[in-house]
Amino acid sequence: METRDVSPVFVGRKAELAELVEALRRAEAGVSQAVVVGGEAGIGKTRLLEEFLAVAGAAGATTAVGASVELGADGLPFAPLVGLLRSLHRQLGPELVEAASEPTGDLTRLLPELGEAPGHLAGGVDTVDRARMFELITRLFERLSQRRTLVLVLEDLHWSDRSTRELLAFFFRSVHPGARVMVLCSYRADDIHRRHPLRPFLAELDRLRTVQRIELTRLSGDEVAAQMAGILGTPPEATLAASVFARSDGNPFFVEELTVDPDPARGLTESLRDLLLVRVETLPEQVQDVLRVVAVGGSSVEHALLARVAGVPEPELLSALRDAVGARLLAATDDADGYRFRHALTREAVTDDLLPGERARLNRRYATALEAEPGLIAADELPTRLASYWECAGDRAKALPAVLTASVAAGRRFAYAEQLRLLERAQELWDAAPEEVRATLRPAQPMWGYPAGEVPDGAGGANGPVGWVDLQAEAVVAASLAGQYDRANAICRGALRELDEIRLPLHAAWFWVQRAGMAEREVRGDGVHELSRAQELVRGLPPSEVHARVLALTAAWHSLQGPGPEQLEQAERAVSLARLVGATSTELYARYTLASLQADAGDSAGAVVEMRSVLRTVLDRGEVSLLGRCLVNLSAVLADAGELRESLISIAEGIELADRYGLEETKSWLQANLAFVLTLQGRWDEAGSALDQARRQARSPHSEHVSRILAGQLAALRGDVDTAREAATAVRTKLSADRVRATFEVELARLEIDLALLTGEPQRSRDILRSARSDLQLGLTQLVWGLVSSAAMAEAEGRGMPGADEGRPEAVALIRELTRSLPRNLPIRVALGLLVDAQLYRAESRDRPPHWAEAVDAIEPLDLPHHLAEARYGWAESLLAAGEPDARARAAEQLRAARETTLALGAAPLRERVERLAQRARLDLSARPEPKAAPEPGDTFGLTPRERDVLGLVAAGRSNRQIAEELFISPKTASVHVSNILAKLEVTSRGEAAAVAHRLRMVPLRPT
Repeated sequence: METRDVSPVFVGRKAELAELVEALRRAEAGVSQAVVVGGEAGIGKTRLLEEFLAVAGAAGATTAVGASVELGADGLPFAPLVGLLRSLHRQLGPELVEAASEPTGDLTRLLPELGEAPGHLAGGVDTVDRARMFELITRLFERLSQRRTLVLVLEDLHWSDRSTRELLAFFFRSVHPGARVMVLCSYRADDIHRRHPLRPFLAELDRLRTVQRIELTRLSGDEVAAQMAGILGTPPEATLAASVFARSDGNPFFVEELTVDPDPARGLTESLRDLLLVRVETLPEQVQDVLRVVAVGGSSVEHALLARVAGVPEPELLSALRDAVGARLLAATDDADGYRFRHALTREAVTDDLLPGERARLNRRYATALEAEPGLIAADELPTRLASYWECAGDRAKALPAVLTASVAAGRRFAYAEQLRLLERAQELWDAAPEEVRATLRPAQPMWGYPAGEVPDGAGGANGPVGWVDLQAEAVVAASLAGQYDRANAICRGALRELDEIRLPLHAAWFWVQRAGMAEREVRGDGVHELSRAQELVRGLPPSEVHARVLALTAAWHSLQGPGPEQLEQAERAVSLARLVGATSTELYARYTLASLQADAGDSAGAVVEMRSVLRTVLDRGEVSLLGRCLVNLSAVLADAGELRESLISIAEGIELADRYGLEETKSWLQANLAFVLTLQGRWDEAGSALDQARRQARSPHSEHVSRILAGQLAALRGDVDTAREAATAVRTKLSADRVRATFEVELARLEIDLALLTGEPQRSRDILRSARSDLQLGLTQLVWGLVSSAAMAEAEGRGMPGADEGRPEAVALIRELTRSLPRNLPIRVALGLLVDAQLYRAESRDRPPHWAEAVDAIEPLDLPHHLAEARYGWAESLLAAGEPDARARAAEQLRAARETTLALGAAPLRERVERLAQRARLDLSARPEPKAAPEPGDTFGLTPRERDVLGLVAAGRSNRQIAEELFISPKTASVHVSNILAKLEVTSRGEAAAVAHRLRMVPLRPT
């Protein structure tokens, strides 16, 4: 009876197929889809995907498949992604190149067909942000999906490398929800043991609502019988069907193996491995030998490489391969250039059946063949496969250099996690490798920069062979680029414990600099301790790249203390030293720091010119690692200088550049800058939209915290206490265990002070300011101006609140001390300074009216509507208190303008203060005065409107002086009003008057 190894009837997966088809329909409608299919080995995952891809292709979708490759201890870096790109390139050709053309440079490292890959930047470690590459890949698929539905399949995730998993996690979170993209992934569930790296990845996916999970179960007895009928071409006997079902337990692959056994009389073996080897052992010995060679080669083997390793004449090899394919054990690869086992379980059984010596011998033959003819396989796979073959061959002398070469190749493909793992494997091989082999190795990236002729003994790869410390340094860089900062920090600590800092000071300083950077990145401190130690180590040494980097980072940190002579000199020294030693990247970094200091010192125009010059050089050199800092800080400097329109232009240009280079985190910071400027300009709805975008694009705690704080500040301006408090609590909770960045502390303190003002807690406002003052860095000039402005407003508005008087003099003195230390060297700083001064005078006494008119005049041309409304409100209050002849008319004019602004902004708290002041002063703020209302029938005692106001304050327990202050009249006038009220009410005391007023409801209830 003729049999087929695969049933032509698709059995038992109709519900799962329907789910996939429905997901395809949603993708075609413009809703991106992500599906993960799991199940044990042989359960039918590949068959399900093949059936679905046929449906998708027939529906007009473009489909591509990529698979993870099992190779030694680690998967081949980005293997499924490269497979997808190659498949799409074959199908789409120039369209793929065009879609990837902004820019293609980094994607060429994954797919050489796109063009020549860029080299490392001169003079330093290549620190390409892999998040940028992830963004470029995501955008590439989005662009391709504009013309058709794109179905991407990534098989065998249980063999995937860490970088592939991280790319997928990024893609699932970041792909535009309207993209016509459907991504399917499959994995073998029975391989996912408790410590398997895929387990946390799957747990992470379960938390994403956008990812659908499908778990395949085993077939029922009837489904097994249907599958057997498809294979045999006729329904099986009931006894055979029952036996196959019992032995296979419903696993479709085992059903196939048991059904097509050419010798049923042999019986069914008990061992799974033996079951899988049954068909292998029935083949001629020469065919079995070829199968063993293919099994050791990896998930698939190229024909040319197989021919070299098998060592048999071509006709005999082709005959053996034809028999293996005919026996349904091997299949041609998708590109028809090689062979793979039809099922991975069979390959594993064949491999496990080899003796250790056989396996080592075959791996050595593979490695030797590739060393002799590297062109036998794709160039991008050569380093990793060669390292794996030599390691499995047990030849450490060959394995060590091969693993180091593979680590460099992994880094060039953005696979930093795999690069780190390879470097760790190199360290494991280090001691066992012969000394003469280690002496031939050279570091991938020279990092120490000892001057010629001054290299200390044992300096490793400073100017000679790679050393143990070089491996650790390269591992630190790889771990940092992979985002594994804890691991990088641990490697640094271990290296510093082993290093002799006296003999190798530059080595030690380098590791201290890395630790400083990681402290800042993880929001676990400011890195000043680590930088100080690095400074001590390089002090007195000849100029070097490490020395220049230490100076540049130290200058950047000290710039937060303000633009003093010492900070400017330090930044200038960093620029000069970097230029002297040819460290161009460090020089650009230091020049930008120097420009930031110049801007803070008041020369914002000159600073902006220099910043734009640095930006042009960065773009020309492709210094992507510096690009984000340039774009974000340039727009911030323009905003701090009050050049709000120029800042908006810079932000728009920056977002375009960040989008072109795939800098998603930079886009988040720029959106936060945009929200900051729009808030100042009073465009609050637009600011809210920018903050929503910033939070969606945030890729680090830093940008997430900033966008939350700014959203809280915007909510406080609107009077939304709950939203503002939620933002402040969320950020403070996350930062409470760490020493926070100065930026966070200043802006978070400002938000908390705004909240204290809204909730009437003046003492809390003062506690917040004192706490922030202890770590305040005055180099954040504009942010500190904002903080003291909020604190001054809290003191001015806090008058009359319970317990507000106690501690006010000390708080006002502290705010004055801070304002004296802040420069007033730009129009916006002058204006803020006048506003703060006026608020502080107001907080102390109304009898000493400040120069509010100057504050209004200074703020008016700056496009700061809320600040201007605050100044107009304060000026109106001052005018009313002064009692000048035309004061009421002028005050009404200022209050009317302030009210119009607050209504347009939606600034509820300030609007309420304006309206309360107008009500107390009996000022009509309407543009057209309404006719006077008729006397209320309740005025039976003949009280005038002003006496009714006074009675209300008497009923609230106010003294004559407090009544005078509240109604902007003299204490003597207030006393006369009270006497007239007592006479008209025919009572003898203020208490009786209050009782009558409440009993007869002559006055409204007033807030205390």
